[in-house]
Amino acid sequence: MNDRVNSDTTTSRKILRPRRLALLGTVAALGVAVLASAPGSSPLATSFVAPAHAAETGATPQGFGDLVARVKPAVISVRVKIDRDNDKSAMLQQNRMDSDEDSPFDQFSRQFGFRAPGGMNGMPRQRHQMITGEGSGFFISADGYAVTNNHVVDHAESVQVTTDDGAVYTAKVVGTDPKTDLALIKVEGKKDFPFVKFSDQKPRIGDWVVAVGNPFGLGGTVTAGIVSASGRDIGNGPYDDFIQIDAPINKGNSGGPAFDMNGNVIGVNTAIFSPSGGSVGIGFDIPASTAKLVIAQLKDKGAVTRGWLGVQVQPVTSDIADSLGLKEARGAIVDNPQADSPAAKAGIEAGDVITAVNGTAVKDSRDLARTIATLAPGSSVKLDVFHKGESKTMTLTLGELPNERQAKGKDSDNKVQPGTGTPRLGLGLAPAAEVQGAGQKGVVVTEVDPQGPAAQRGIQTGDVILNVGGKAVANVADVRSELAQAKSSGKRSVLLQVKTADATRFVAVPLA
Repeated sequence: MNDRVNSDTTTSRKILRPRRLALLGTVAALGVAVLASAPGSSPLATSFVAPAHAAETGATPQGFGDLVARVKPAVISVRVKIDRDNDKSAMLQQNRMDSDEDSPFDQFSRQFGFRAPGGMNGMPRQRHQMITGEGSGFFISADGYAVTNNHVVDHAESVQVTTDDGAVYTAKVVGTDPKTDLALIKVEGKKDFPFVKFSDQKPRIGDWVVAVGNPFGLGGTVTAGIVSASGRDIGNGPYDDFIQIDAPINKGNSGGPAFDMNGNVIGVNTAIFSPSGGSVGIGFDIPASTAKLVIAQLKDKGAVTRGWLGVQVQPVTSDIADSLGLKEARGAIVDNPQADSPAAKAGIEAGDVITAVNGTAVKDSRDLARTIATLAPGSSVKLDVFHKGESKTMTLTLGELPNERQAKGKDSDNKVQPGTGTPRLGLGLAPAAEVQGAGQKGVVVTEVDPQGPAAQRGIQTGDVILNVGGKAVANVADVRSELAQAKSSGKRSVLLQVKTADATRFVAVPLA
């Protein structure tokens, strides 16, 4: 099996399978695991090599000891109890393996060589058996508010936290946000917990980073590395914008903080890319900028509300930009405005390209989704829109994202590449009104030449072409007319609006 990032399309959470992306929480049985050490070495022996140079001053640091001494007391281990029969638990789902024959409890028990009651060695499984999961977190206030991952506390029956000095406290879940995998918990009874703050600055690629957490339930572990990349989309959720770091993090580090050299939290550890389930130096953090917004809402309201524009969008490729007359392949093209949505009420139509929000350029469809999600429902927003060859500004009021909808930019299903070709699309077409079940608008694709330009762009038999070059089509003659018009205008590609089942998308097909 090749290494790859894979997502569970039914839950938007990652399932830990061999050689796949894994969330970092751990599920364990009650028992004692013995860690083997090399002959002649002491158990859990570690060594530290000082970094070659400092990030800011250029001087060789003596280590991260002073930094760790300041921030480590604010980091906690999070221990939850989960009903093993609760299939909705994100912690359990992310620990499932390719085979469902054994639960995570059974797999952990077998791995570390001890037995557990129920479901092993021929013994019947016990119903409603409680298992434990472990993750990490960190205090953000002296009165006991702490941040962790949603998948750590999701559907937990109880939550306990252990502080750096070994004290154990009961915590309650204040609120969770599955879309960003963040959760806020609260420990009662004290007003003087050590805490840390989120950074106000975006880290640079190459900056030092120190991660602290509870890998494999060991507790209080510190690792160091650098920021490897930013803006990563790993398919984990609709608002992916991860920081990638190479500080070693493992299962159990979920919800733990990653610090800059000033002791501020730049990100929340949430996932790793791993062939084996252990760290290979590719970890992903939720940025502090995202965490601050989400946690503030969870603290105030116990839930997160997001602005809703009500459009289905896709990226603007170079072919799409050329067919529309745009100078740059930037922005998000609207596939379809949802009925009664703020976008539809403002007059946004299929084929419009949203290029900026409140004066800030939109890079692509996911950038648009993330930007709108940061705005409050009911807020006024200005959109720069490229509409039928002209740029204009629209002002509208955002709605509130309905829980049952996904206000996210979807990636284009077809990988459009510049190419050659002719106005011949390589399609057999028939008026939709003459084909049962195809509706009354557009033309139905009845045949596809596998070597033709349309097939190379992902158009399939049964698709309905609604318009060509921005003009509605009802028959083959309409299609031919618009293709000829596009060619005579000097365009290298023509934009088709294609309907597949209940979804629509735009496809740029090369002409010449």
